[in-house]
Amino acid sequence: MPKLCARNIAISLDGYIAGPDQDADNPLGVGGMRLHEWVFQTRTLRRAEGEEGGNTGLDDELIAHADDGIGATIMGRNMFGPIRGGWGDDTWTGWWGDEPPYHHDVFVLTHHAHDPIPMQGGTTFHFVTDGIESALEQAFAAADGGDVRLGGGASAIQQYLRAGLVDEMNLAYAPILLGGGERLFDNLEGTPPGLECVELTSTTTVAHARFVKAGAS
Repeated sequence: MPKLCARNIAISLDGYIAGPDQDADNPLGVGGMRLHEWVFQTRTLRRAEGEEGGNTGLDDELIAHADDGIGATIMGRNMFGPIRGGWGDDTWTGWWGDEPPYHHDVFVLTHHAHDPIPMQGGTTFHFVTDGIESALEQAFAAADGGDVRLGGGASAIQQYLRAGLVDEMNLAYAPILLGGGERLFDNLEGTPPGLECVELTSTTTVAHARFVKAGAS
């Protein structure tokens, strides 16, 4: 059965998945890129950027297989771009240039309607104004039997956690403190609701925790 999965969500030891003061110059907030240093050390990412070397092992395996089985993505508007309120001149098409890395339909949660944005490489951004359940229904339909990936930001993930709709979540705990920004588990009661930790492993760079719906492991 297709699942809603949040994969490789990098998180600091004090619980932040983005730093403070997110803007066009700091899409992950001030200091937020430090959460992802482990990713850019992997062989998979280095090869994608045309570079040699890089770490192998668990970190690399998780990045190399991050898209396996994924047919569509859901993200919050903050992850799509720094614009708040109305869309203005509509020139913004995301952080990822002309060919985003998704290569499938992406559903953006927003309160402001926007026409779909088709991009090179098969990515089309759709803007959903009628709630998380509608976005999930559309994403599963677009995935055509595949899983749906839940991207950031923190608010989008929290909404799906509170609704009990997340089937699997993989967190990568980076050994840093950000001290401010967007905390993943704010507005929740303790551990991820309805999820249990079934796997905890570590490398020299991060600790990986895998959560699944209680009873599904």
